[in-house]
Amino acid sequence: MVRIKLTKNNLGFLVLGVSLILGILAFIFGRNVKTIENLGYLGVFLANLLGSATIVLPIPSFATTIAAGAFLNPFITTLFSSLGSTIGELTGYYTGVGGEKIIDVKDKRVAKIEKWMEKYGLWVVFVLAAIPNPLFDIAGMISGASGISIKKYLPVVFGGKMIKFTVLAYSGFETLRLFGITL
Repeated sequence: MVRIKLTKNNLGFLVLGVSLILGILAFIFGRNVKTIENLGYLGVFLANLLGSATIVLPIPSFATTIAAGAFLNPFITTLFSSLGSTIGELTGYYTGVGGEKIIDVKDKRVAKIEKWMEKYGLWVVFVLAAIPNPLFDIAGMISGASGISIKKYLPVVFGGKMIKFTVLAYSGFETLRLFGITL
């Protein structure tokens, strides 16, 4: 039997590989929005989990939250979106834990976020989690690479995601009200 030792470098490449597979799956299944809609809150959770778990192929899943907020309870939609997205962000975190070599420290975006995190700490992660932007994955990788505890990382990410998805879910809900549509 062949045994593979899971070193930090192997972990980083393993997480990137899983992220790539999840990105492909999200692309395939994301095209069939009806499937996600039929799954209700589970669909919202899965869409946000897959959308956030992809590092290589960023997939904006917030459209699912807006649509679900229009037809489902917006508060529960927010919870499921935030939970799925937070768990999905672990791919970036663990890529950082296992792959400090994967992070290109010469990249200006990485250097800028690293500098912000040195100065402001987890507030940077919180703010980046609260606003839709492509820089969050970098902050997640830096968090993992810099040794920030997962027990500190996850609540901060979840708090930021709650703000973002509250705005998105209730925007879907309010859009229906704006046009006088009641369910």
